Amino acid sequence: MAPPGSGLLDRCYHPLVRDLAWIVLAPDLIAMSWPGRPSRRELGLEDDDRLAAWLEALEAAPDALEAHLAPALKGRMGLYHERLWQFLLEEAPGTRLLAHNLRIHQGKRTLGELDLLYRGRTDPSLVHLEVAIKFYLGLPQGPGAADSQARWIGPGGADSLAAKREHLDRHQLRLAGSPEAREALLPLLSPHLPPGQDGSAPTMAVRLAIPGVLFYPWHAPLPAPREATPDHLQGRWLFARDWHRVRDGLPRGTRGAWLHKPHWLALPRREALAPLRDLEARLAQHFSAPASPTQLALWHSDMGWRRVFVVADDWPRQIPLPPYP
Repeated sequence: MAPPGSGLLDRCYHPLVRDLAWIVLAPDLIAMSWPGRPSRRELGLEDDDRLAAWLEALEAAPDALEAHLAPALKGRMGLYHERLWQFLLEEAPGTRLLAHNLRIHQGKRTLGELDLLYRGRTDPSLVHLEVAIKFYLGLPQGPGAADSQARWIGPGGADSLAAKREHLDRHQLRLAGSPEAREALLPLLSPHLPPGQDGSAPTMAVRLAIPGVLFYPWHAPLPAPREATPDHLQGRWLFARDWHRVRDGLPRGTRGAWLHKPHWLALPRREALAPLRDLEARLAQHFSAPASPTQLALWHSDMGWRRVFVVADDWPRQIPLPPYP
């Protein structure tokens, strides 16, 4: 599957700029009842020429982007993703970031955080945006029906699409509407309220951005999970024991890359890819002892790009329980 906006990504060389472009272009994994991410039009990057010019300016002067992302380069994937969104909403032509990671308290108890709060540069409407980036592997056999979100779990087996979806729906996306959040938001937002508005907290839209990749099992059929978007990004996962069979089905001359966190977003440039034999030797060494799943990017002109997760033969060692109904 070709990455989203491949032509635009091909014009970017800096890995951080490529990841920033990816979050603008990547589709969401699922469509819930909540409104989705800000559109390219809202960001002021609606046509490819305008987006390309904006990215080229960042390529020429990446210092601000590098400084903003530096604290997250060795941390959690979610933190890196959040900081990309912070930079995007502050620096895109059409939006302005008002606050991020705003903690909401009830007395001494922390109820949670609001990821991002922004507005259009020419629109006073306030938006609370929750963001999450997820890479889930589907289980041919597991909890629930074949299309259950509980069958889609993280590479480490600690979370699932079902659990994440329920937490977003029941808690994170509703937090901004709580009395505690509205009280906390009023002093922060008062400078941005339209003239004449009274002292009540302003009306706020709540939205969700949840890009990522769903990895389907190589060895068995599995339908897409419930609520999956039609254009969600896809890959395949396979047991280490099956690598040779998968390799033998690839076009001769296929090249690839071993993807390291946090750079699981935009795929690498083709000139950075290594011969398949190099990846194969590294895989053999990696899985010669108990090892974590690893993500590869494979490319050949006849097949385009493929994302692959290779997991140990005893994966998964744990499966998260489905959330309570």
